[in-house]
Amino acid sequence: MKTGYFGDFGGAFIPEILHETFQRLTTAYEAARGDPEFWNAYVRLMENYSGRPTPLTFAENLSQRYGRRVYIKREDLNQTGAHKANNVMGQGLLMKRMGKRRVIAETGAGQHGMATATMAARMGFDCVIYMGAEDVERQRSNVFWMERLGAKVVPVTSGSQTLKDAVNEALRDWVGSMDDTHYLLGTACGAHPFPAMVSWFQSIIGSEARGQILAAEGRLPTHVYACVGGGSNAMGIFQGFLDHPEVNLVGVEAGGQGLATGRHAARLASGAGTVGMAQGYKTFFLQNADGQMRDTHSVAAGLDYVGVSPILAHLHTTGRVRFEAATDVEVVAALQELMRAEGLIPALESSHAVAQALKELPTLPDEAVVIINLSGRGDKDIFTIADALDDPGWRRFIRHKAASYSTIEE
Repeated sequence: MKTGYFGDFGGAFIPEILHETFQRLTTAYEAARGDPEFWNAYVRLMENYSGRPTPLTFAENLSQRYGRRVYIKREDLNQTGAHKANNVMGQGLLMKRMGKRRVIAETGAGQHGMATATMAARMGFDCVIYMGAEDVERQRSNVFWMERLGAKVVPVTSGSQTLKDAVNEALRDWVGSMDDTHYLLGTACGAHPFPAMVSWFQSIIGSEARGQILAAEGRLPTHVYACVGGGSNAMGIFQGFLDHPEVNLVGVEAGGQGLATGRHAARLASGAGTVGMAQGYKTFFLQNADGQMRDTHSVAAGLDYVGVSPILAHLHTTGRVRFEAATDVEVVAALQELMRAEGLIPALESSHAVAQALKELPTLPDEAVVIINLSGRGDKDIFTIADALDDPGWRRFIRHKAASYSTIEE
């Protein structure tokens, strides 16, 4: 297999001006991967700063309700509230080895941007975050925290004003700043070496989960569920079980308003994704007959990306990972069920994995053991969730708060 390819997917389709920068990054990544002390330093940092290992929580009430044993991998307990911390802290250590002083990143739901801003503050880097203008509005609380952490947040108003447009803008910045700047890609997509590198840092999820379920059950799980936008949290937990074909791996994409409506971001589960090359790599994209990227939709800002990790595209074509989709309505219902049953508040992204698992639990064998990867916590989504639930108390609070601000001169 060619370097940087996963089956027919991957590669590095980049402008000539970026070739040397990518080569330097690839060399630095491969050297770090071959250095056991680098990984040891990474693990120590994650233990001391991010609270790893994250627990594998037995969902006692859901297990009783459905008659199958359900576990939840608690990536929501990471520093900044999501699995994104794993990748950004790893790439931050790599930046130090490379002597970079400025970091740029793109973000959709804001979790990657917030994690990057946090890393930059801790490690002393200048930080710029590109974010679609629509996502800036949906995720104002994360924008607030990014700015308070010292990052400059740049709203992107081109295209659909979502994640794919933020990626394009970050790449434009990098072309003019590559000497001192690292582009910290947030998911397992993009040109080589990003898919492999991000997956490597996220593999800490799967290695922990594998050891934890063996300790708890004395056997591997029968099913593992993870949501899929770009695919970093899915790649993270799936890597703990890829070599065990008896473990069913299920990636859950954004079904939005329903696959039949076209208002979704399900590239693989819908069958609507077609192979193309964009943003530096080859994978399945939602695109029109002219190869132009289609607009996507999801209640979860972090899942409305138009492409998917080339590694997951390969695992899809080989049949190792099964892809499904959960609609916005199903996701909000699953979020409420998990909150009421277990006292956990999942991110809307993570709720896709919860929704699909809850749909399938009644059909699974009685001896099934299920792991759901809870990739992030849902307090960032309070505005969207309150709207979805049409919460009258929240509306009164917002009106009161807005009225108090209206008396303050800007």
